Amino acid sequence: MSRALVLSGADLAIVDLHRDEAAERAREIAEEFREIHPSHMVPKITAHYADVSSKTDVDDSLREILNKHDRITNLVSCAGFCENCDAVDLPPERIKRMLGVNLEGTYYVATGVARYLMGQNAPGNMVFIGSISGSIVNVPQPQAMYNASKAAIRHLAASLAVEWASKGIRVNCLSPGYMITEIAMKAKILIDNPGLKKEWETKIPQRRMGPPEELMGAVVFLSSDASRYITGEEIKVDGGYTVC
Repeated sequence: MSRALVLSGADLAIVDLHRDEAAERAREIAEEFREIHPSHMVPKITAHYADVSSKTDVDDSLREILNKHDRITNLVSCAGFCENCDAVDLPPERIKRMLGVNLEGTYYVATGVARYLMGQNAPGNMVFIGSISGSIVNVPQPQAMYNASKAAIRHLAASLAVEWASKGIRVNCLSPGYMITEIAMKAKILIDNPGLKKEWETKIPQRRMGPPEELMGAVVFLSSDASRYITGEEIKVDGGYTVC
């Protein structure tokens, strides 16, 4: 998604729990832009640290971003993680951590950016990364708390879209289906259940999991004026999984 925004000409601030990894990713994206657009100036790409479950960290990162960039116009909130665990066995501290990152983190970043935009009397746009797990119950993996957190993200996007519409701030939710990411392929549930990937794919009408590149068009669309009359909506990128 970061690649998609930069290749479309946007400046970018990557906020991550691992600043060094974010900085390396920023360098890779900048190099790719140079190769594809050799005659164009590379957009500004910066890397910043935050544990988004901490409002203090989020506020500090936003101040740092504004010191590096002239303004903030868009937000893509995508921090989150999943744990596959029977509901009766999930420890309270893991519940708090998951909700802290998946839900509170999105809330802190979104309200921080909105406060800035309102202070500037400027319009803005936000895309929250949800999941099809916010609409359906995945099987066979147990992940009740993750599903609940993503359902909350979907409704948070709709709620803030209504609340901030008069301020010119749009908020939408982009919900991926089963995606082939490096992290996903290293997930313990797939290592412990080698046939699970095939089981998922048999339930997807397109009969395949999606590479991350499948999200590029949707995030650029939702982040641009091409979708300026769309707010409070959810777009699912799932190969037709939730249609069945």
